[in-house]
Amino acid sequence: MENKEYYEDKIRAVDAKVEAIKISFAPVTFQAVRALIELGLLQKISDAGDEGITIKELSAASGISEYGVGVLAEMALGMGVIKINPQSEPESKSGLGKLVLGKTGWFLLEDDLTKVNFNFTNDICYKGAFNLIDSVKNGKPEGLKVFGDRWTTVYEALSTLPEREKKSWFDFDHFYSDVAFPEALPIVYKNKPKNLFDIGGNTAKWAIASCKYDPDVHVTIVDLPGQTAVAEKNVRDAGFEGRVSFVSGNVLDVETKLPAGADAVWMSQFLDCFSLHQITKILTKIYNSVDENCDIYVMEPLWDMQKFPGESYALQATSLYFTCIANGNSKMYRYGELVEAIEKAGFKLVTAHHNLGSNCYSILNFRKK
Repeated sequence: MENKEYYEDKIRAVDAKVEAIKISFAPVTFQAVRALIELGLLQKISDAGDEGITIKELSAASGISEYGVGVLAEMALGMGVIKINPQSEPESKSGLGKLVLGKTGWFLLEDDLTKVNFNFTNDICYKGAFNLIDSVKNGKPEGLKVFGDRWTTVYEALSTLPEREKKSWFDFDHFYSDVAFPEALPIVYKNKPKNLFDIGGNTAKWAIASCKYDPDVHVTIVDLPGQTAVAEKNVRDAGFEGRVSFVSGNVLDVETKLPAGADAVWMSQFLDCFSLHQITKILTKIYNSVDENCDIYVMEPLWDMQKFPGESYALQATSLYFTCIANGNSKMYRYGELVEAIEKAGFKLVTAHHNLGSNCYSILNFRKK
């Protein structure tokens, strides 16, 4: 683990106190930013450019009271989301001057990674996070009940989520994997596999990308029934229904059998949905269905292999989603612990490719020992 901040505590006490205060108000300040975004106030500040815009002008343009605009703007100033144009004159003796967008505000408005994380946190995690303590104590996703009491994992509930929540979930899931596909495809198809099993194939994005990349490959998607139904439609719409097959079922269930004949097995952002014990169990099932020439490819964002601390932080935070919403027992893994769990099933690591895509994915290639 290269980040020295995990080993050294060199922050000044006064700065540490500021960080502690930020944490203590984090749920409220998050909602303040959400209000600024959804009410269009942050965009209006951005549109005002370097000159800026006053609270009175923001109020008139948005229909929000000066009081409402004011409390949100003052919090945004404290967070560094917006700044005051030092060249502007206050509207009155008690005024603030003209507001301009800060660098942090720019990322909140324009950075795709930040926007995907923000919407996912608000629409999927925020309400359920209140149950994190119970989730940790009970080993169950106790926060999932905000979406209903019929589900034991979020994956069973995906097809029934409200449209906004469903969009935020899939935007998050796809953003963190799709960006690495252009670099992943040449790695996976270097050995020209004819039959590839995509376990946890989700909406068939990888399967469709594979069919476009290699005209000779046949893909078999293995996933839950609700997901394979969606994947099957997407495959038909893409015109590849003759080149993609489907196996519906829970890969952990004894009844779910993996067919033989795979030249390669692909799992993209799939194993982080399971505990280390379950990962070994899944890989054991795969081990029993493949031969020694089959390549196993695992693509995951490993939090200790990221280039920047912000990306590691986002992955560490995503682990809490798994704890209180998704399943109660998985997380975003470190490189060493994931490799160890897979090798316990009888595989050996052949190659490891890191820093793929803007989100620094890793592709781990295993074969039977």
